[in-house]
Amino acid sequence: MIQVNEATISEQVILSEMQYHPAGSQREAMIKAAESLIISELLRQRAQALGLVVSGDDENTSDDDFLEMLLAHEVVVPSATRDECEHYFSQNQKRFTSSPILEVQHILFAAEPEDDEARVLAKLDAEKAIIDVLSGADFAELARTLSACPSKTVGGDLGQISRGQTVPEFERQLLLGTVGLMAKPIETRYGFHVVKINRITPGHQLTFDIVHVNIASYLNEKVKRKAVAQYIQNLIAAADIEGYDFNVNSQPLIQ
Repeated sequence: MIQVNEATISEQVILSEMQYHPAGSQREAMIKAAESLIISELLRQRAQALGLVVSGDDENTSDDDFLEMLLAHEVVVPSATRDECEHYFSQNQKRFTSSPILEVQHILFAAEPEDDEARVLAKLDAEKAIIDVLSGADFAELARTLSACPSKTVGGDLGQISRGQTVPEFERQLLLGTVGLMAKPIETRYGFHVVKINRITPGHQLTFDIVHVNIASYLNEKVKRKAVAQYIQNLIAAADIEGYDFNVNSQPLIQ
């Protein structure tokens, strides 16, 4: 049982809350559940103390509703200035480039993620196909004969690929590649891919005016998260909580 000022949070309520907090152990899930319930109660108590109401029915008001009301009422969250956005842009220009465009062919040797034997065989087949291409075999013909992907009908041609157009594990390796046959197969959830990059059109630097809005949104959200963490810490520090210790100290939750 946990006491939060005048409110009681029972063990049964904590156990019920645990289902919403996946964790590596039951203890960790219980800790997360307890903290969530305590913070929720503190938000509701503070909103009630200030006479803040969303719908007139606290039972139908979410923690996010209370938090947004409280932040609007008690916390000044500054917005990023143009100078701050320009500084962030100048320090992180590599992040603000358009995606490179790659023209790619591939041969897929399919295997389900959970079928270990099939994946071993698929990898061996993919490595053999790479040797065959290096020995003079035509890539497109091998794709038509061997690939498990519908692209085999066009010689394994995937067309032009840029960021966000394929699964992350494939994209990650692809963007590290250079023009030509990749020396090793790429492993994905679908199996193993023999990949040939035919052309790379590099990305180009984006101007500040194009990314200004995105930078401002990112910086504003970052400041808001810090303000929320500090506000919740202050509520915890001011509360009378029995049965749970947040170990609150003078340091902010987010540095």
